Amino acid sequence: MSQPTQNSLAPWLEIPDGPRALAFYKSAFDSQETYRYDNPDGGFVVRLNASGAEFWLSYEGPKASGAVANNDAIPLGGQNLRLILTVPDPDVTFAKAIAAGATQVFAVSEGHGWRLGRLIDPFGLHWEIGKPL
Repeated sequence: MSQPTQNSLAPWLEIPDGPRALAFYKSAFDSQETYRYDNPDGGFVVRLNASGAEFWLSYEGPKASGAVANNDAIPLGGQNLRLILTVPDPDVTFAKAIAAGATQVFAVSEGHGWRLGRLIDPFGLHWEIGKPL
């Protein structure tokens, strides 16, 4: 029997030097991996837990990391900062966000063990609204 999903909010960081960032977060915050998906291009998506505080880190892979010259900082927002809002009914919450002025990136659907949709809020931040299956 599955447990009911509770509301939560966890930042998702997309960092060009993902392997170094993962090592840093594990070392600096004693973070533990609680979920991991490795893609065929060498990238990954990892959920980290630092003493109960969860956040996500993704890395597109070695081919994509060359796109950022000299490790220059990329401004926050857009593609390198996503917020994941976990709720009991992602369809309802997603619809409310769209009605309030958000823009759909992709509709709520199922994949990688989640029911999830993605939108951009009026301020340019990307939100993934969903729940684990």
